[in-house]
Amino acid sequence: MQTPRPLPTILYGGLAVGILDGLFALIFYGWILGVATMRIFQSITAGLIGRSSYQGGTRTSLLGVLLHFIVATLIAAVYWLASLKLRVLINYPIVSGLIYGLIAYLGMNYVVIPLSAIGYRPTPMRVFLPAFIAHAVLVGLPIALIARWSANGIHN
Repeated sequence: MQTPRPLPTILYGGLAVGILDGLFALIFYGWILGVATMRIFQSITAGLIGRSSYQGGTRTSLLGVLLHFIVATLIAAVYWLASLKLRVLINYPIVSGLIYGLIAYLGMNYVVIPLSAIGYRPTPMRVFLPAFIAHAVLVGLPIALIARWSANGIHN
């Protein structure tokens, strides 16, 4: 098996994760918890500019969508970089991907967000558990499967 190619792994991985995780956010936070769609994506922007993002309307909501896809692409890039040294990530994509998704969630919520303009905020268990599981399945797993596909894919 070859090394996964960077562009397909990172770009397709970022796109897949951006879409899947975004749909999870819309369904879970929006439909189930009743958070307005605009506010969901403004919450992402809040990590960059703070609470003022909630007064920014469509502009800060769209910025949140863009930031969401940038973060998804960075998460895919980190997986690709790690796979260059840790062949287990390519050889066992299902287990590796599920674990990576959990690690990505913990890293975002307990390192990145506390260091952002949002700062530390406790996560209620009714939010933590579904989001934790969703990140395993909708973030880590697709990236791992795309990286595996990229390593086995057609090479020019």
